[in-house]
Amino acid sequence: MKLEELRSKALFQNTIDTWIMLCEEKNTDWYSPENYMKFIAHLFKSGLKLQKFPLCIKESGGMYQRGKDKTQFAETLAQSTDPNAAAYTVRLSDDTIKIIRQFNSSVVVN
Repeated sequence: MKLEELRSKALFQNTIDTWIMLCEEKNTDWYSPENYMKFIAHLFKSGLKLQKFPLCIKESGGMYQRGKDKTQFAETLAQSTDPNAAAYTVRLSDDTIKIIRQFNSSVVVN
């Protein structure tokens, strides 16, 4: 599924699902808390308005494609006090999707 397909389900999405869709588009592994936190830092640095999303870990989804456990991923993030480990709500406008697709995990975001 592409980011536009995710947007067609709802204009506002949580950043974990957005992250997974981005990784699916790029054919990369989404199961890296460190890369997720870099992704969130990228969104903040790009000036996107993000609202904390009260993600219920038990309802975040079970096994996802490639056998990865989305709930376990969310629980790992929840153990961190880093604000970049949190889930946020993001509005998937065309401009936002463009910013999301500019993310490169090999670039360290400060």
